[in-house]
Amino acid sequence: MIHYYLGSLIILAGGLFSLFLPEKNRAWFATLSMGVGAVLLLIPSVNVLMVGNSLADRICFPAPIGEVRLLIDPLAAFFVVVISVMSFLCLLYSIGYLKSYREQKKSTASHLFFLNTLIFSMVLLVTVQNALFFLIVWEIMSLSSFFLVIFESEKKEVMSAGVHYFIIMHVSVLFIMAGFILLANKTGSFDLSTFKTVLETNKDLSGLVFMLFFIGFGIKAGFVPFHIWLPQAHPAAPSHVSAIMSGVMIKMGIYGILRTILFIGVPSLMISYFVLVISIISALFGVLYAVAQYDIKKLLAYSSIENIGIIGIGIGVGMLGLAYHNDLVTVLGFAGAILHILNHSIFKELLFFGAGAVYYRTHTRNMEKLGGLIKIMPYTAFFFLIGSIAISGLPPLNGFISELLIYLGMLHSFEFHQPVALITLALGAGSLALVGSLALFCFTKVFSIVFLGLPRDEKIATMNKGDVPVEMIIPMLILVLFSAAIGLFPQYALYFLRNAVQSFTGHQQIVLVSGKYMDIFRNISLCCLGFVLLIALIYVIKSILIRNKNVYKYKTWACGYDAVNNRMQYTASSYAGPFLSFLTPFFIKKFNIRKPKETFPKEAKFEMRIYDIIEFYLVDPIVKTNKKFLALFNWIQSGSTQQYILYGLIFLIIGLLVAMRMG
Repeated sequence: MIHYYLGSLIILAGGLFSLFLPEKNRAWFATLSMGVGAVLLLIPSVNVLMVGNSLADRICFPAPIGEVRLLIDPLAAFFVVVISVMSFLCLLYSIGYLKSYREQKKSTASHLFFLNTLIFSMVLLVTVQNALFFLIVWEIMSLSSFFLVIFESEKKEVMSAGVHYFIIMHVSVLFIMAGFILLANKTGSFDLSTFKTVLETNKDLSGLVFMLFFIGFGIKAGFVPFHIWLPQAHPAAPSHVSAIMSGVMIKMGIYGILRTILFIGVPSLMISYFVLVISIISALFGVLYAVAQYDIKKLLAYSSIENIGIIGIGIGVGMLGLAYHNDLVTVLGFAGAILHILNHSIFKELLFFGAGAVYYRTHTRNMEKLGGLIKIMPYTAFFFLIGSIAISGLPPLNGFISELLIYLGMLHSFEFHQPVALITLALGAGSLALVGSLALFCFTKVFSIVFLGLPRDEKIATMNKGDVPVEMIIPMLILVLFSAAIGLFPQYALYFLRNAVQSFTGHQQIVLVSGKYMDIFRNISLCCLGFVLLIALIYVIKSILIRNKNVYKYKTWACGYDAVNNRMQYTASSYAGPFLSFLTPFFIKKFNIRKPKETFPKEAKFEMRIYDIIEFYLVDPIVKTNKKFLALFNWIQSGSTQQYILYGLIFLIIGLLVAMRMG
């Protein structure tokens, strides 16, 4: 465990010492410490993942915490690997991204401190085995991420999003706390290992505790209807913070749900179906609202909800496998979910980095104002295209592999021979297919509107060619390589994750890494490699044929018409408008239209804003009612010092009377 301790402390110390360094050196020092810490953390974590033997240690704290166990089992080791690698890439990206803030004389000292603190808290969170200490670390994670979200606190909308996030996170911790209190009262201990025995033997208690934990952890993960903080916090935060929150931090909610399942052992059918259904709803809701967005980071936030839903579908399928005692379905469901946790971390960080690069160069997230950036930012455009293909679940990239595992789990679930399972899983498979189609539609929209065609804004049209700093390019390139590696060689990825998946089966050997399933993925690997080689061959032949020849290049999408202009192009709103018109009941839509009136109009406008239906009908009324109620007491804040002193005297007298009464 020495490598674990050293790695964690170096990450925390890197953030702390960066407070005292010159501004130009802070990001580099924080990144260097993160890199060293990540390497040290990977040593025990990769060893546990490959060998399967857990590492444990104990630390004694004063009461009421007491003895705290730290455990790196295969599940914790998997999350430590994801946290370490993805967080290092975020910090490396931040070196270039924060450059513009440093040029504006904005201090990044506290920002980098809270960034390293967030990473330290997540590493600690997945290994700690004491309920009280878990809650303390969870609170550190929430507070540090809150301060990261409000980095640009001078902006009103950023502070509003930050406060909203802060409140929702503390609603989340109340449910987690309630679950721990119930278990601590039952066991008389805060050690998580004691909870397993109680939950395995008391199914009624396990159902109640699971629901409390699912709500608490589900708020952090972003399941519908607990998702409302995500579309506000991600656009408000700097892009590297959005990347680490979406790619890594929301997975702490998934970790909590997976750890709860390990405590319960065999979940009830009702709980298993609940997880599956709420995950299907989340995936559909997330992708539908992603299609409707015009803010590129808000679109990616809703896409995160969609992918959390896909992860949840895999977990639900695995839970049904446990409930029906079918090892094959259990393995396929949990393998798909765990691999998609990794895959989503990769391609979602890549996409947020791409969105950050676009914002870095254009200073806007509004897709209605973008266009033609492939000519200005070719590397970013290529990387964003790869991320878009991966998140759409298309081969030969990584998103395809994890979704295929979940599909296989659903198909084998028909072996349960239960009408409810047959209907639910058939609908689930159809829904997952629909989600994949809509994701492809969504990211076709994003890439084409942002990178293709002509610029829709004069400032962008006159912008100098040149991509973002190399510190921002390198992390995107590494993520592209990760995505391609898993997509082209899935058998090795599955072998790497086998012990984490095995945690849910309890068997020494699992079918995932032996027999026909490994042969299937080897064949997929060969097909994908063949496809890539074919594309490369076509490109080489094309290059040879046009060498030393004058090729006239028409303007993009001109269809031979040489006088095309940006007003002839689709906007983000008009691109999605026809599709969304079929789904009117699911959206609150507001239009801003300026119709052309002349024969040759100089300007026209069509703009559509989509409001989250859950926020509109559920959250906003509660907020408005609360404001009206608090407004009734405005008279208390009179501004009079004498009146405030009187309040103090009144409460002092009441306190004395109560004390005398009790005495």
